Amino acid sequence: MNRNRRQTLQAAGGVGLYGALVAMGLGQPMSAAAQTGRGPGFDAKTIPEALEQLGASNAAQSDAIVIDAPDIAENGAVVPVAIESKIPNTEYVALLVEKNARMLAGSFTLTPAVESMVSMRIKMGQSSEVVALVKADGKFYMTKKEIKVTLGGCGG
Repeated sequence: MNRNRRQTLQAAGGVGLYGALVAMGLGQPMSAAAQTGRGPGFDAKTIPEALEQLGASNAAQSDAIVIDAPDIAENGAVVPVAIESKIPNTEYVALLVEKNARMLAGSFTLTPAVESMVSMRIKMGQSSEVVALVKADGKFYMTKKEIKVTLGGCGG
């Protein structure tokens, strides 16, 4: 088969597949995006300092935020954590791990098109309190949970 013909057929197939995915609603741009790199809260040394850097020093405690994580993590290298916000109009979700060298484990900016739930796998060097931070309608809310780690996952 001619090389140009093969490349043309591959490109056409890719465009067709993308068109089918868009038609099914699967080719839409991501509605939630994780922040990467160093931003506010990344270099904080304490929870209050991280909250201040994130503009959330006045965050109110809320029972409408649920942290789904094990009470005891057997391996701190891979700790599954999910955060669900039952607060209407949630626009931002972050997870802070108090005793990690880098406290901000993840932050997500949400659009109204997605459910207010995020999940991730984090590293924890030792037992620690984790804080879920949520921004909704311009106000910050938070909740906490203690996770005990039996085998450390991150150094220094």
